[in-house]
Amino acid sequence: MPIYFNAATQEFHLQNERISYIFKVLDNGQLGSLYYGKALQHREAFPHLFSPKEMPASTFQLDDPLLSLETIRQEFPSYGTTDFRDPAIQIAQVNGSRITDFKYKSHHIIKGKPKLDGLPATYVEAEDEATTLLISMYDAVIQAECLLSYSIFEQYNVLTRNVKVINHGKQTLLLDRVLSASVDLSDADYELVQLSGAWGRERYVKTRGLQPGIQSISSIRGASSAQHNPFIALKREETTEHQGEIYGFSLVYSGNFLAQVEVDHYNISRVMLGIHPFDFSWCLEEGDSFQAPEVVCVYSDEGMNGMSQTYQQFYSKRLASGVWRDRERPVLINNWEATYFDFNEEKILDIADTAQSLGVELFVLDDGWFGKRDNDHSSLGDWFVNREKLPNGIKGLAEKIIQKGLTFGLWFEPEMVSPVSELYKHHPDWIIRVPDRMPSQGRFQYVLDFSRTEVVDYIFKQMCSILDEAAISYIKWDMNRHMTEIGSACLSAKRQKEVAHRYILGVYDLYERLRSRYPDILFESCASGGARFDPGLLYYAPQAWTSDDTDAVERLKIQYGSSMVYPLSSMGAHVSAVPNHQVKRVTSLETRANVAYFGAFGYELDLNGLTKEEQERVKDQIIFFKANRALLQFGRFYRLLSPFEKDGLTSWLVVSEDKKQAILGYYQELAQPNARFPKVKLTGLDPSLTYRLEGGEDIYHGDELMFAGLEMDRPATRSSPYEGDYQSRLYKFCAL
Repeated sequence: MPIYFNAATQEFHLQNERISYIFKVLDNGQLGSLYYGKALQHREAFPHLFSPKEMPASTFQLDDPLLSLETIRQEFPSYGTTDFRDPAIQIAQVNGSRITDFKYKSHHIIKGKPKLDGLPATYVEAEDEATTLLISMYDAVIQAECLLSYSIFEQYNVLTRNVKVINHGKQTLLLDRVLSASVDLSDADYELVQLSGAWGRERYVKTRGLQPGIQSISSIRGASSAQHNPFIALKREETTEHQGEIYGFSLVYSGNFLAQVEVDHYNISRVMLGIHPFDFSWCLEEGDSFQAPEVVCVYSDEGMNGMSQTYQQFYSKRLASGVWRDRERPVLINNWEATYFDFNEEKILDIADTAQSLGVELFVLDDGWFGKRDNDHSSLGDWFVNREKLPNGIKGLAEKIIQKGLTFGLWFEPEMVSPVSELYKHHPDWIIRVPDRMPSQGRFQYVLDFSRTEVVDYIFKQMCSILDEAAISYIKWDMNRHMTEIGSACLSAKRQKEVAHRYILGVYDLYERLRSRYPDILFESCASGGARFDPGLLYYAPQAWTSDDTDAVERLKIQYGSSMVYPLSSMGAHVSAVPNHQVKRVTSLETRANVAYFGAFGYELDLNGLTKEEQERVKDQIIFFKANRALLQFGRFYRLLSPFEKDGLTSWLVVSEDKKQAILGYYQELAQPNARFPKVKLTGLDPSLTYRLEGGEDIYHGDELMFAGLEMDRPATRSSPYEGDYQSRLYKFCAL
């Protein structure tokens, strides 16, 4: 049984073969944390895990100096009852009080995992995959309930948490803060790992030691952002990629978020994740409820790679959803960097002809096909075809593309509107803005107010008018600016702080409607590249555009960092033109492909601008990728050498589930004079198997590759030129 309740001691023990999570009901009715980590044997009581002490200058409850919430680790701390750390919840009441005291009322243990109202979340396909503990916490003074939900999975070292707040009383409550999970760990001797960056350099791995006080990452941009991903991890200083303890915390949400760690004066670390309290408030009238998003907690004692593999496998199978979850992704060509806005039907069909001859499977028409869109100054929101560019419409173009043997995909930016557009002309009040303030622009566009159902209804209808007519198998959903002057014309003053969250609910609603109506379409999310690469959208779109920066060298860091949490199948990775359009770097065609293979592979360049010899190399690349697509997209991924180290070397490895196939990627940023080639030790192989290196006659035992390593001067299965900067090599091993 994965969840135990020790009735005599009021203890809960959530357990599978790998992890244990233990907490109890305190004498004051609140919940106290006891343990989170490697699996422990169950016993009738865990008194040794709870040993409160009377501390100087502390405040306490029930006339008991030992019952000070300042010194007790808690499950869902509230404000104002002897705990001076940041709370998980804060509610403003009609009398001005912000004090709450949620006490244990009851609990239920159920098989499976309930869905969340209006929010994406992880799921089960059979009830026996997970068990869920629902705990009702009640504040009798304000007649409000916190329903805490914990789900533990049988086959993954995963614990998920969320909270729902319900107003059972008659007074109006203002929910000013509700974080989805709070975890108090027994000490603070950890390093904080975060994924931070900016446009063009998303999800760089950053590590820092914890210090007394609050350290946090967040977004108040209306999106999860390129600046910080909604994920943090705490690892021991000695933890490496493959050894040591680490705790991961990932928020399944796409909007404003806060992830913080508070270290108190007793060296206790409190981890919290959820919707950012800044500029957030939710009005709860009598009978109203609020559902907070889900946090996915992962514990690993097998290093950072152990944590990452759990997230990758779990998110690819129990977060990503729909018919494309387990399908191999098509090799695509996107016309954006080939044409930008300057195209017509003839030019598109010419690129498609070449693409099909080289083995491409999907043609994606990017921005510029609608309204009067010849640059980024107009027409967003006008989702009708530009007949000057495409006289036969999207329907006619799609038919011709399909006749050539390709499938057809289309770009949308549904959440935005241009000031120069028919939509804005007729509905200027449909944007996010506040009265008497001039709305700011980004990329010459405004953000539509998706907190309004009629706005979402209109965009849904416009998109359906295209999708119902044309045979479209793929949608690239872009989002190219963040929120400013946040407000809605249809909400009352007391509800204006609800806008940002209601907006994200509107985005999820539009995704839900489109996926229900067009279940066979593959959605790829995009937000100026990777500015909304998060678990919330992964539920609806099983792959995302990892970054607008397609330079192979920069992509090493971006894809390496993304792999901390996200599966390879979710990472859109393309071969683009050189000099690279973002950083102007020139890398070989081979290196560009050798990086992009590890993801949802495609091309973003003018194939007709390549020489015949280069086109043949592209054809060969596609043949190789198709032969190894299942392994590259769904195999187990291991990070071996980090691009964030000073030596400029990167290496990673993907291994099949049966350990009979593996592909090693090795990349060297700058050439070195008179240097010895390094050895790379593989991992994840079967040490008892014998492997042949594809493309040669070399034979290796698995234990040799894992413990002795492979010298990088060996002839590779695929490689860039061996001289000069930005070298790359792939080694494919097959068991005999």
